[in-house]
Amino acid sequence: MSETWTFVCAEAELLPGEMRNAWDEVTGAGIVVFNLDGELYALEDKCSHADFELSAAGGFDAEHRSIECVLHGARFDILSGQPLCAPAYSPVPKFPTKREHGGIWARDDRD
Repeated sequence: MSETWTFVCAEAELLPGEMRNAWDEVTGAGIVVFNLDGELYALEDKCSHADFELSAAGGFDAEHRSIECVLHGARFDILSGQPLCAPAYSPVPKFPTKREHGGIWARDDRD
């Protein structure tokens, strides 16, 4: 678990309907942060099916609150990390986010 928050980007760089990725240097986890109508959500930037970066091709669908892995088409709910279709059956870890000092921050809080 990382006690250190990872800077993702300035608030102005993540508009509604957009996503940005970052790297937690303490745990080594990739993090992808989504702005869904002004609310921030973060997931591990790794498909639970194929160990591939979810942010690789920008498969964020704000209308359906999901992200699609371009490798095999697995989709995940960005609010919960739960898989929405095969071939993924395991959720993607969800991470906390915060806005502070004009920036967006996230961290890998897994034990």
